[in-house]
Amino acid sequence: MLPTPITQRVLSRELLDVLIRAGLVAVLAIFCFRIFVPFLNLMVWALILAITLYPLQVGLRRMLANKDGLIATLIVLVALGVILVPTYLLGVAVAGSVDHAMDIFKSGSFRVPPPADSVASWPIVGQRVYDFWQQASTDLTGLAQKFAPQLKDAGLALLGTVTGLGAGLLLFFAALIVAGILMAHGEKGHDSAVEIASRISGPENGPQIADLCTATIRAVAQGVVGIAFIQMLLIGIGFVVMGIPGAGLLALAVLLLGIMQLPATLITIPVIIFVIATDGVSTMTIIFSVYVFVAGLADNVLKPLLLGRGVAVPMPVVLIGALGGMVTGGVIGLFIGPVMLAVGYELFWRWVKAQAKPERSTEE
Repeated sequence: MLPTPITQRVLSRELLDVLIRAGLVAVLAIFCFRIFVPFLNLMVWALILAITLYPLQVGLRRMLANKDGLIATLIVLVALGVILVPTYLLGVAVAGSVDHAMDIFKSGSFRVPPPADSVASWPIVGQRVYDFWQQASTDLTGLAQKFAPQLKDAGLALLGTVTGLGAGLLLFFAALIVAGILMAHGEKGHDSAVEIASRISGPENGPQIADLCTATIRAVAQGVVGIAFIQMLLIGIGFVVMGIPGAGLLALAVLLLGIMQLPATLITIPVIIFVIATDGVSTMTIIFSVYVFVAGLADNVLKPLLLGRGVAVPMPVVLIGALGGMVTGGVIGLFIGPVMLAVGYELFWRWVKAQAKPERSTEE
């Protein structure tokens, strides 16, 4: 039966209404996103920190009579103190070292020790290193003028890194405060997360998906902190044994860099250069340099071992998600990547295993 003209007009009108509503919803979503996007990184970090620290709040409820607001405030204050105190001490130590180095350069008492004759016998690069080192020991000013453009670019890059590090710390502190607010309303937040997941993936999958996202974020966060702590111990031991000035502060700097997913080589390579420049090339300095350099790269080996523990999906899924997410989205991608890949993996296998149950015959 063909539709009548009246029916066609009604259907066209309904289709037009649907398109107009969809367009208005899309416009509203775009405007909301544009308004919210300046705070996107802050809120994502706050959510990651709240999910990671919430088990600590649950553990303190009995001691503080279920006062969630007070517990969250104490956790935030302690976390701020743990981060601010080492950061302040490190900044003071670095500023003092820079002032001391400037005084030495201004006084003209700084001298680079001449290289040993054995340096020239190093394979491939020995003669070049020897000539460069020899010029630095005899005419450091001329060498600095020769490489002035490169030194300027390196200084600008270092300044940009320090500026970015400071901005990252400010963002982290703000996110920590917001995370405290989220933890104070943790139960409502969990219920809301389950409702959203159930609305998207269905009531039968919602709770499992919410729990999977929570476990993945905690596993990645604990793996990141654990790897950073192990690197701090390995590198700190080398600094202490070698007698590096400010070894404890430098080890704390390695911990902070590891948590922020910055390479520990930002600390280890300058220390290696300092040791070789002051103590010369010897068996001890070579062993120290190799050990510290390898310890600075240990996170590349530890990540496959520690990431993904306690998650209901295979470890390679979490590892690939973490590495791929970090490549595409930076530090935040380190957390978002495993969550997205784990959820996709879980939903995919639920869909594969889902089978329609055959209807039983009711014949007698």
